[in-house]
Amino acid sequence: MADKLVVDNQKFALDVGAGTGNLTGKLLHMGYRVTAVDISPEMCTILQRKYGAYVKSKKLTIINSPVENLDFEVGKFDLITCYSALHHLPDYLTGLKRLSVFLKKGGVIYVDHEASPFYWKGEQNMLADFIKGIYFHSNPLFNSLYFQITGLKVPMIDYSLSDYWHKKEHALNHKSVAAVFKQEGFEFSKRTDYYQNSTWIWNPMSLIYHLIGSPEMSFWIAKK
Repeated sequence: MADKLVVDNQKFALDVGAGTGNLTGKLLHMGYRVTAVDISPEMCTILQRKYGAYVKSKKLTIINSPVENLDFEVGKFDLITCYSALHHLPDYLTGLKRLSVFLKKGGVIYVDHEASPFYWKGEQNMLADFIKGIYFHSNPLFNSLYFQITGLKVPMIDYSLSDYWHKKEHALNHKSVAAVFKQEGFEFSKRTDYYQNSTWIWNPMSLIYHLIGSPEMSFWIAKK
């Protein structure tokens, strides 16, 4: 969807908070030349290992840096992606403004996997709140069960260089995000709220939660 909205797409993409390459890999397979940025050196090492061939062919550039220190030419990128990263930034609005400068006119920013406006709020009734609480608290148990059954071991990752801000005291303000896109002269922006599948083994509570609870996640697509 985001890719098709880009005007005169020259296939230059910036993946911010690239992590282990969830979106980086997709962008490479779509034919983009990707600049992948992450604050974690461990993540950058994983990216190098997974996509070494793209690095050698100069289709992928990996940068170990915080968003605040990035410095690219104005309008360099056709598409900027930011998956599950915006809420890590203490000043995510300034970060978003900074990224907007690197986007060309007619380019698109795609921000995904951010807590929706409904995430921290109470539901419309006590039953919905109760089901929501059970669902969220049971997800780690089902994931733990999955790892036990499959015998998979998840390596520990050093997050010492990253602050995790996903908490009620620092909830993402979607109205402020919309205001940034407006201030930066974007042609349009749209937030879509959705339910996510939070477990590898199906959580039976998810069906009930989806029926009576509000979507917990959101993504933005904004065209400059």
